Formats: sequence, C-alpha cells, structure tokens
Amino acid sequence: MRKDLAVGLLGMFGVLLSATVAAAAEAATGSAVDYTRAIVIGCSLLAVGLAMGLGTIGTGVGMGHGLSGATNAVGRNPEAQGKVLLTMMVGLAMIESLAIYALVIALVVLYANPLLKVIGLS
Repeated sequence: MRKDLAVGLLGMFGVLLSATVAAAAEAATGSAVDYTRAIVIGCSLLAVGLAMGLGTIGTGVGMGHGLSGATNAVGRNPEAQGKVLLTMMVGLAMIESLAIYALVIALVVLYANPLLKVIGLS
C-alpha cells in the first residue's frame, strides 16, 4: 500500500514538474513566465487521471457484482436464463455508460478546459 502511494505521489509531482519545465522553456525565449497556466494544466491532468481511475474502478466493481448475481441466479434456476441474461445485459449497458460519462468529462477537461477560460488564459 505504501509503495502504491509513493508511486502515485511521484507521478503527481512528475506531472507538475513537467508542466513547470514546459513553462520554463517558454521563458527561455525571453518573455515573462506565467506559471498559472502550467499549474492549471498540471492540476487538470491530475483531475483527469482521478476521474478516469475512479470512474472505471466503480464501473468494474459494479459489473462484477452484476455478473456474479446473474451467474448465481442462473445456477439456481436454469430455466430463467433468458430473462436473467436480458436483464443483466441492460444493467451492464447502464453501468458501462457511467465509464463513458467519466471519459467525456476527462476529455472536456483536457481539450476544452473551462477553467482556462474563466481565468482568462485561453
């Protein structure tokens, strides 16, 4: 557990450091450096990682519970396999849509970041 936490923190600092290095490369041209954009982009990358990670973990657990319940139901009552299969497929499609929503939010934060527009950096 500590190793995973250490790797996560190192990854977070690596993202923030790379955004700062990118802003420093812009400063090498002689213009003034504005670190606000680098910080917003770095934090946006962390938010996207968390959104996709938590979104897919949640849907994975939900799908596992759904499949477990369906296999248990078919094992107890094999005649009801058709109804159980249909209900399971509809439920899995609904659960999978949550992962797609997380992906859409992550793409909006990456490519059409509303925070950059609010603070006037885009």
